[in-house]
Amino acid sequence: MISREVAWRIFAGEFNASTLEIKGEGDRSPSYVVTPLGAMVNRMFVVGVLTDSENIGTEDEPLWRGRISDPSGIFYISAGQYQPEAAMAISRIDPPAFVAVVGKARTYSPDEGTLYVSIRPESIRVVDEAIRDYWVLDTCRQTLKRIDALADALDMESPSVEEMAHLGHDPNLSEGVINSVGHYMGLNLDTYREMVIDALKYLLPEYEMEMEIPREVSGPEEIELDEEVEDEELNQEDIVLGIIDRLDSSGKGAPWDEIVDEAGKEGIDRTELEELTNSLLDKGLIYEPVLGKMKRI
Repeated sequence: MISREVAWRIFAGEFNASTLEIKGEGDRSPSYVVTPLGAMVNRMFVVGVLTDSENIGTEDEPLWRGRISDPSGIFYISAGQYQPEAAMAISRIDPPAFVAVVGKARTYSPDEGTLYVSIRPESIRVVDEAIRDYWVLDTCRQTLKRIDALADALDMESPSVEEMAHLGHDPNLSEGVINSVGHYMGLNLDTYREMVIDALKYLLPEYEMEMEIPREVSGPEEIELDEEVEDEELNQEDIVLGIIDRLDSSGKGAPWDEIVDEAGKEGIDRTELEELTNSLLDKGLIYEPVLGKMKRI
């Protein structure tokens, strides 16, 4: 009996950095993408924003492709005639939308030493922002476990599953970590620690925190002043949103350089604009469909 593979929680930044595949022997043996942190991914569960989708097949034989954004990068998905339910679901979702996907890790290797990874969805459905936030938090926890396991393995002279288990690490993760140590040389764990920190920041309603702190420590006059500042910032955010709407005539996003020019005409310099767009990104009101363009959600 073949057991069902665990659906890994993993950020796009870690998944897309994978360059190691372990192929199963035989028709029914599973294959795995081994990530730099040692996740041996056959199935995975991801939640993010479906930013765009396209049928690159035909009406009779559709092949839907899409991109899902998380705090660390982009997942690429595709579903065709052999995944009819997933393909139908993608065709019915109007991006941008929060979606949850369970699917298989897939690889494409056009040249020796080159590996591209993607997801073949088994199921995909629309979810709300709260589900996305919970997934981000859970994925941060799982990523930190992998970082800790890999750090322990790097401290060992000859790491083994038995030694890793002795330290309390899961045997499946330990096996992946040992594969990772043997393949990914010079791995910088701080890169992944920073990825987790950035993802956690993504969940923080900074604008609300900034609003709450003065209310706890300030007198009435200061509160009034802070509220004026907040109102000004919110007004500037509305101005930036309006600019993005006006410049997004193609529906594919507003060019950043043109946003800078238009914001300048409204008295918002580049530094202020970057702070405002970062705030809007954190609030989930805009996203970057491609490098150099901003679009409303």
